[in-house]
Amino acid sequence: MQVDIVIDQLTDCLVERKTGAIVETQFFRIEGPIDKKRYIGWKFNWSETQKDGYAIYELYRKGSKVVEGRISLRMDGGVADVDIVEVAPHNFGHRGKYVGVGAHLFAIACQISFESGCDGFVAFTAKTNLVDYYSKTLNAKVSAGRRMYLDEKAARVLLDKYMRK
Repeated sequence: MQVDIVIDQLTDCLVERKTGAIVETQFFRIEGPIDKKRYIGWKFNWSETQKDGYAIYELYRKGSKVVEGRISLRMDGGVADVDIVEVAPHNFGHRGKYVGVGAHLFAIACQISFESGCDGFVAFTAKTNLVDYYSKTLNAKVSAGRRMYLDEKAARVLLDKYMRK
């Protein structure tokens, strides 16, 4: 799969677009098959990534049951390999409810990588027109063609912004 998500900006956690308020977040791994009702309105078929062995993590505002974004990844060859990253339909574009969802999802992948002993390394394949964009916004590096990765330094920047303890 090719990653096709706009990183609107790096923020201090999620920021409510209307008020500028910073909101606390939490994320959870989906256990078991994803219910088709849970991805109505989303671009991707999330059950397919699960069938390919990827785990799905959902981002929430702390205390909320509303999904703000999803990322699928699996540990593979010493990196967190990302298959799909998607903001929730209500966060899409310049009218989205929250700013910072896309980068926050990559921060989740970085945290899982660190927890798995992979030093924060995250790999993904970017759509052709987004390679330069991810280099600038996420400090991602090109490994070959459109295959990109976040190293430990880039991962720590994202963790400092989004993963508050």
